Amino acid sequence: MSLPDWLKFGWLKEHKTSPQEIADLLAVADRDLKACQTPALVADWKFAIAYNAALQLAAAALAASGYEAERGNHHYRVIQSLEFTLGLEAAAIRKFDVFRKKRNLTDYERADTISDTEAREMRDLAKMLRHRVEAWLRANHPRLLPPASDR
Repeated sequence: MSLPDWLKFGWLKEHKTSPQEIADLLAVADRDLKACQTPALVADWKFAIAYNAALQLAAAALAASGYEAERGNHHYRVIQSLEFTLGLEAAAIRKFDVFRKKRNLTDYERADTISDTEAREMRDLAKMLRHRVEAWLRANHPRLLPPASDR
């Protein structure tokens, strides 16, 4: 399986990104990585904010690869695409997907389902992705990164 296969199945569509789009996605992730560390927030919110940071980073890698996920199963596809974009380890993708399901539960069904440990683990995953995405962009798509003075 590959991203071109996903395109054939209709799970992705082709997408031409720009340095501005990548900069915007990285900026959202950076904002959320900072915000998820606000001490007064409940664990559910810290988790959700860190999850959004990680999702934006995965979307940036997918966009840099020339694709975006179709609306159906959007979060799932963006997360799973990390295998093909960053070459992310299966264990990290599985953990991110477990967090996707937990985020749906806490966002739509029940409050106070996230522990402080889970919020910290989600933040740590997002931080790891932030570093991996930037290194991957630098190595594979340097024209999409803003100049070093802007970072």
